[in-house]
Amino acid sequence: MQPNIRKQVFSLAIPVVLSSLLQRSVGIVDIFLVGGLGATAIAAVGIAQVLVFVVMSISWGINVGATVLVSQLWGAGRKEDAAKAAFQAVLAILFAAAVITAFGLFFGQSIASLLGASGEVQLILSEYTSIIFSFILFTIAINVLSGIMQGTGDTKTPLYATLIVNILHVVVAYPLIYGYWGFPKLGVQGAAIAIAISESMGALFLFIRSLHRRYIVVSRSLEWKYTAMTFKLGYPIFIDRLLQNSGSLVFAKVILLYGTTVYAAHQVGLAIEAFSFMPGYGIAVAAATMVGQNLGAGKPADARISAFEANRLAVIVMAGMALVFFFFPYALLQAFTKDQEVIKYGILYMKIVAFAQIPLAITMVVGGSLRGAGDTGFIMFATIAGMWLVRLPVTALLATVFKAEIRFVWTVMILDWLIRMTLLLWRYRKENWGKLNI
Repeated sequence: MQPNIRKQVFSLAIPVVLSSLLQRSVGIVDIFLVGGLGATAIAAVGIAQVLVFVVMSISWGINVGATVLVSQLWGAGRKEDAAKAAFQAVLAILFAAAVITAFGLFFGQSIASLLGASGEVQLILSEYTSIIFSFILFTIAINVLSGIMQGTGDTKTPLYATLIVNILHVVVAYPLIYGYWGFPKLGVQGAAIAIAISESMGALFLFIRSLHRRYIVVSRSLEWKYTAMTFKLGYPIFIDRLLQNSGSLVFAKVILLYGTTVYAAHQVGLAIEAFSFMPGYGIAVAAATMVGQNLGAGKPADARISAFEANRLAVIVMAGMALVFFFFPYALLQAFTKDQEVIKYGILYMKIVAFAQIPLAITMVVGGSLRGAGDTGFIMFATIAGMWLVRLPVTALLATVFKAEIRFVWTVMILDWLIRMTLLLWRYRKENWGKLNI
């Protein structure tokens, strides 16, 4: 039985890992492409991406609520009900897009000012975010539609969509940023336009495939019980993502106290680190899907084995990446920027975060297992403990009171993830979860 489950984890996880890497690589490629414009452009795009992550918390709540609900209904053989629940999630996308667009357009530059970014960074950021937030509907749609499909066990279609997005993004972004092949030289605006075009095509592809394969059934009547269950499952994740991403925004303010160059190194380091935590996220999605489907089918023992196998795979992958980060940081950083000051601080960042990869892997996959089981609430408390009770107050004290070097501030991230890992492992071992009452 266990080898079969291990094979299933692999078959689900690998497409999700690849699609997660490709989805995140849109932001990574933007950092890479604007790297030739200097540290200011890198910092501006980096702050903009953190802002997007904050407001996309609404989207993640819908995504997880829909994924858990669809996976358990699918596992129970209630595919028509799963399709109706998915349609309710699609309606929620429209509401989320309206809220996020309004917030981003009205408050994006103001938040950058509050963070202490320079005037030049703010100007570039405003040009970038005005386009990104105008087309955020497509970003949200890709996120939620991918979650719906993953809940059914279809992890390949989201991979195809992200391939479409990435190919289009590179083809459009490069000439628009630097003015090649007869296109106007638009700088960071060109990067934003490329995201808008590529993600609209990806979202359209996913929606059409969802209708064709009946993952979504359009209905004139509203199934409020599914809306209520999606909200019940998703709102703790919305709060969790909001706390995590807003915490990252506050953490960015702490890093900006050390200057634009250090913050640019931080952003490049995060972009490189995504090659580790995006596979972890993909494996966590596979864990959530398999735990949800097995519990929906009344197989709690298989759910536990699925979680164990996913955890083992994540630790192996992310430990391997940790070794690469620690021993080969210069080669990785040089691919993103030629600024030697940025590279100097980036090497320090990469060596520090190498030690966070294993606790991060366990945190992500155990969290995914809990989400698949419908236990979405406790993850929020782990985020509060790690981010808001440890990382932010400790780093603020180090930066402002003790005037500590940046390496001490970055090291606190390891403590953050160790605390979250410990709390989630404790919760998981209680096994306070089971089949949803739908």
